[in-house]
Amino acid sequence: MIDRTERPAAEEIVLYDKNIATKIATITINRPYKHNAITTAARHRFSELVHRANVDDDVKVLIIRGTGDHFGTGDELPEMADLFSDKVDVSWLHDFRIADEAGVKYPPKGSYRHLASVCQLYAQPNQGMRDLQDFKKISIVEVKGYCYGWHFYLAGDADLVIASDDALFGHPSFRYVGWAARMWQWTLIMGLRKFQEMVFTGRPFTAHEMYACNFVNSVVPRARLEAEVSKYANACSCAHSADEVFMHKTFTEAVKQRQGEYMGSVLSGWLESMMPAVKSDGELGLATDTFEKGLPSAVKDNDRLFPPDWRLSYAGRNVIKGRQSND
Repeated sequence: MIDRTERPAAEEIVLYDKNIATKIATITINRPYKHNAITTAARHRFSELVHRANVDDDVKVLIIRGTGDHFGTGDELPEMADLFSDKVDVSWLHDFRIADEAGVKYPPKGSYRHLASVCQLYAQPNQGMRDLQDFKKISIVEVKGYCYGWHFYLAGDADLVIASDDALFGHPSFRYVGWAARMWQWTLIMGLRKFQEMVFTGRPFTAHEMYACNFVNSVVPRARLEAEVSKYANACSCAHSADEVFMHKTFTEAVKQRQGEYMGSVLSGWLESMMPAVKSDGELGLATDTFEKGLPSAVKDNDRLFPPDWRLSYAGRNVIKGRQSND
């Protein structure tokens, strides 16, 4: 079973602050020693904070950022490893906010429902995966360093994305399986050709590449990133009333739903539910036997199969501009 006792409390990982004078709130992912990897409990707290900001009349703009060198690398690998291993029977009741002692039996491994239940849960609002879709205020994501996995979801769903010029965007899942929860939305933003390139090569895209395919609004040097985000946030806070923003966000939501945003989430959840049926091509994927050395080691070994400038890690790419990589 997953040991969650050694992980920091969700309140330590996800911080919240608001400035009543400017009506700008900030959610900060605060786990820099783990590249801001998110736990399930912290993802739930993120969802609750977005919901709170959505209702709060003292908030018009929400900034989402990470502490340290990176925005974030997605879900915590050790917590997720048991989900993919066939050697451990895992209960995912905690992802449904159901206590282990509540008398609820989770579907067993070997059943379709074991993985499908949790994957398709992620298509729903208020589960920490697509919360920004329902957010009727202005959301701005500040990206630096890694923007992978769950953090990539946030960037794709935000209204505005401001990135440092050393940022890398993508999803490690494309390397190992070929799909992830928010693919429909990414296809609509990036365009089919560029998104297919990201999926089929498994390579991360740079901030400038993401700017070129309309995923990023502004790219600046790392030293100017916070100032650039503040410029955007202050302008958004002053430009329109909260009611005008709400009305425009409702219009935008109608456009996204006409394009099939929610249907795309459901379809992506269905694809992820089929993961146990996927046959691995040995070292090119993450086969069951690779977990004997641990998931982090398996991920690093996989990264070495790719050209240096297409690797997910800065250590493998050796291109962390002007700074020494400790990854």
